[in-house]
Amino acid sequence: MAEQDPQGRAAMRPLLTDLYHFTMALGYWRAGRAHDPAEFELFFRRCPFGGAFTLAAGLRECVCFLRAFHLCDADVQFLASALPSDTDPAFFEHLRALDCSGVTVPLLQVSGPLLVVQLLETPLLCLVSYASLIATNAARLRLIAGPEKRLLEMGLRRAQGPDGGLTASTYSYLGGFDASSNVLAGQLRGVPVAGTLAHSFVTSFSGTEVPPDPMLAPAVGPGPRVNLVACVEVWLKRVCAHLGLAVQDPHPGERAAFVAYALAFPRAFQGLLDSYSVRRSGLPNFLAVALALGELGYQAVGVRLDSGDLLQQAQELRRLFRTTAAQFQVPWLESVPIAVSNNIDEEELARLAQEGSEVNVIGIGTSVVTCPLQPSLGCVYKLVSVGGKPRMKLTEDPEKQTLPGSKAAFRLLGPDGSLLLDVLQLAEELPPQAGQELRVWPRGAQEPCTVRPARVEPLLRLWFQQGQLCEPLPSLAESRAFAQLSLSRLSPAHRRPEQPALYQVALSEKLQALVHRLSAGTSL
Repeated sequence: MAEQDPQGRAAMRPLLTDLYHFTMALGYWRAGRAHDPAEFELFFRRCPFGGAFTLAAGLRECVCFLRAFHLCDADVQFLASALPSDTDPAFFEHLRALDCSGVTVPLLQVSGPLLVVQLLETPLLCLVSYASLIATNAARLRLIAGPEKRLLEMGLRRAQGPDGGLTASTYSYLGGFDASSNVLAGQLRGVPVAGTLAHSFVTSFSGTEVPPDPMLAPAVGPGPRVNLVACVEVWLKRVCAHLGLAVQDPHPGERAAFVAYALAFPRAFQGLLDSYSVRRSGLPNFLAVALALGELGYQAVGVRLDSGDLLQQAQELRRLFRTTAAQFQVPWLESVPIAVSNNIDEEELARLAQEGSEVNVIGIGTSVVTCPLQPSLGCVYKLVSVGGKPRMKLTEDPEKQTLPGSKAAFRLLGPDGSLLLDVLQLAEELPPQAGQELRVWPRGAQEPCTVRPARVEPLLRLWFQQGQLCEPLPSLAESRAFAQLSLSRLSPAHRRPEQPALYQVALSEKLQALVHRLSAGTSL
C-alpha cells in the first residue's frame, strides 16, 4: 500500500470535526489549561451486529492524520468567522502553531496537551468507527461463507459517498474478502481488484456486428490463427443438439457479446448468463464460445448469475457442465467456477455456502458496504486522566460510565491458545504473568474470580510519539493476514456470527477499587 495517498486522505483535515471542539479549545485556552497533560480512550461498548467480536481498523489513517495535523491560514480564517467576533486574536495565533508532536497514541489511547487531544476526538472516531464496522461486517460474511468460497466486494455504487466507498473496499479486504471491484482501492490501498462485464455490455450487441479481426491464435505454441466467430457457430449447433434446443433459441446479440469479450480476453473469458434466459440462451451461448476457445487451448474462467434462484440455478448449471464435459470429452468444463451476485445478505449467503451449493464465487455489494444490520459501531472517545489525576464520567446510565485512569490491557489465553478474558489495569501496575494466578473483577460481576493464564499478550502498542511513527505500520495485506489469524483462534461456537459474547473483560483489583472510590464520591 502506497505511503503517499493525498487523494485518499483529502477529506481528513482538522476542520472535519464538530464545532464544539473548537469552542472547548477556546475555553481551555482562556482558562490557561491548553497544555495540561490529558489522556483520552477511544473504545466501543459492545460488539456490533449482536456478534461475538470486532476487528479494530483504521490505525494507518489515524497516524497519517496525526502526522499531517496542522491548521492552515484558510482554516484559521474560517474559524474566526464561526467563533464570536470578540474572540482574542491571540487564540487564533495559538491554533496556527498547533501540531501533534506532543501526542502519544497506542491503539487506541491518545495522550498529550488537553486542547490538542480534545480537537482529535471527532476525526479519530470518524476514521476508526466505520473502518472497524466494515472490517467486522466483512469478517462475519467470511465466516458464514467459509474458507473455500471466493468473496468479491462490489458495493461502490451503493456506498455512502466516494470516501465511504474507498473505506468500505479497503476494510472489507482486511475483513476477509478476496478482492474488490473498486479500481481506486487497488491503486491507493493495494486491494486486489476484479471485474468482468455487465448486462449493458451484453445487451449492447444485436448480433449483426462483425468483429474487425475475428482471428485468434492458439494459447500455446505456433499454429494458424482461427476465425473464432465461425468456430463458435459450429459449436453452437453441437451444443444446442446436446441441450435439446433449436439453434435459433440462443440470443444472437448475447453470443456476439460473448465472442467480442472472448477476443479481448481469451485467457479470462467469463459469461454473464442471465441477460435473457439462462437455460435457453446464456448457457448455450457460453458453452459455444468456451468450447471454441478450448479448441485453441484456452479455458474459460467462469460464469456469473445475477438474478433468480441463485442456488438452484448454480446446481443446474453444474449438472449441465458435467454432462457437456462428458459429451464432448473436455474434463476442465466440469469445474468451471460459478459466480453469483444480486443483493446477497447474510441469510442468502448462508444458503449459498451450504454443502453442495456448487457456487464458487460470491459478489456482495450493499450488504457489506452499508452494514444494514447495524449502520454505526458507536465508538466513543472519553477523558480518563488530566494532569496525572484519573477522571471518571458518572451518569444516570451505568453503561455509559467510564473507567478512570491511564490503563494497560492484556489478553489472557489458555494452554490451547483459547481466549480466557481481557484484563484492564492501571498503567502503573505490574503486568500479569503466564502461569501465575491472577485475581480479577469481570465487568458486571459482584464477586472477583481467579484465573491462571498459560500465555499473556499485551494489547496496546505504541505507534505515534513526538510527531513520528514508533515502528513501521503493517501493510494492508499484513493486517489482513493478522486479522484472519485472530479469527481462526475463535472457538467453533464463536465463529457463528449470532453469538453474543466471545470472552469477558475484567478489571484488576486496583482498578476496581479506584472505580469504587470515584463512584462513591471519595476523593483520591
